[in-house]
Amino acid sequence: MGLAKTEMFTDQQNEIALFAKAFGHPARVAILQHLFKINACVCGDLVNQIGLAQPTISQHLKELKHLGLIKGSVEGTSVCYCIDTKNWSKMKNVMLSFLDQDVQNTDCC
Repeated sequence: MGLAKTEMFTDQQNEIALFAKAFGHPARVAILQHLFKINACVCGDLVNQIGLAQPTISQHLKELKHLGLIKGSVEGTSVCYCIDTKNWSKMKNVMLSFLDQDVQNTDCC
């Protein structure tokens, strides 16, 4: 399969698709929920909390960090993660604007 032709779409469409990717796997949703629940940085207990292997958790953390929804800081030999509140607010605004659209014509199909 070829590369996604993201340049064909608007910046807003690409941004919505990237943010939606965060919710495209239940492990990422569980990680975000845990970070909100503890309302602090988490360093190592995600494996125990989520129940997945460390490499799997690391991949999901990497994706969430790439999307900008979490941030991490190095403390000794571990990396601690928390919600990036600025980017989380931005994502909420972008997604709420998209999801707040209403269908105007209900006579279709």
